[in-house]
Amino acid sequence: MKKSRFRKLKRIVSLILVISILFITSCGEAVDQTDNTEAESESEGILVGMSFDSFLIERWQRDCDIFVSKIKEIDEDVEVNIQNANGDIATQRSQLKYLIDKKVDVLVIVAIDSNELSDIVAEAKDKGIPVVAYDRLINNANVDLYISFDNTMVGKLMGEALVESELPNKKVLMLSGPTEDSNVSMVEAGFKSVMESNDIEIADCYHAAGWKAEESSKYINEHLNSLGDIDAIMCGNDNIATTIIRTLSEARLAGKIKIVGQDADLEACQRIVEGTQVMTVYKPVEKLARAAADFAIQLAKNKEVSGVKDTISDGTYDVPYYYIDPIAVNKYNMDSTVISSGFHMRDEVYMNVPDEE
Repeated sequence: MKKSRFRKLKRIVSLILVISILFITSCGEAVDQTDNTEAESESEGILVGMSFDSFLIERWQRDCDIFVSKIKEIDEDVEVNIQNANGDIATQRSQLKYLIDKKVDVLVIVAIDSNELSDIVAEAKDKGIPVVAYDRLINNANVDLYISFDNTMVGKLMGEALVESELPNKKVLMLSGPTEDSNVSMVEAGFKSVMESNDIEIADCYHAAGWKAEESSKYINEHLNSLGDIDAIMCGNDNIATTIIRTLSEARLAGKIKIVGQDADLEACQRIVEGTQVMTVYKPVEKLARAAADFAIQLAKNKEVSGVKDTISDGTYDVPYYYIDPIAVNKYNMDSTVISSGFHMRDEVYMNVPDEE
């Protein structure tokens, strides 16, 4: 009787051990399968890497949000890795290397310095990663696509607005962005062509390092005694324009010198309807960011871009160039441009003009 019970107990213990082993083995197989499934998913899914100069300029956050939204609209499974270099080229280079090591399927770059990333682009392309230069051209790099606005036209629109506003002394200042930004030279070329054709003197041209508006403000403070016969100031963007107008106000020169800028920042649009800024150049970033997202997915899948007819020289290569036309915005067309597009709300733009109907 005791032996029978012992045998029965022995069989039960053995059965429990077998079940335990099978259970442990099956869990191990399940974990392995999950890992493999995740690895396959990661390898099959698209990973987009995007590097921004910084979010110091108002528009960049908007570009980023629209770009990511459009990517998710195309395919919600696409992963987007956003890097912000905070205006430091060494940081941007490091972040780009990180994205290359992550084996992104396409790399989208808002370059801090157009002359310092050709080797990084070469490294990406050597590893089969197509590269999009977003808004700013990367020189001597042979990127797969340069997508931006017509920056020469941006400068022309600024110049034409000043000519139309009348310049009695025919003397202007240019307070541009850094020369490392390839767009700056394009904008300046457009602006200078209008000044030259209208016999207007450019008294001086200053470049603010890193797009730091305070640098331009410092320049104005140091040259207050030379502003007596200056009719207008072309500001490289609306952030610089904001700082310059404040500086001029402190020197009791506000309203005496005409100001133009670009980017259609909210404060600039408010000043335009108030009458303290002549115009801004509206660049519909929603169109740019959405188009860039379409091209990024196209490049990630096909490793080449189609539907782009124009090219532009990056100094060494002619690269595919897709551009969008900018729009001059003044107090007369504010409602039909910036506001009708939803870029800014009407109540926000006219908040300081309560009697506007």
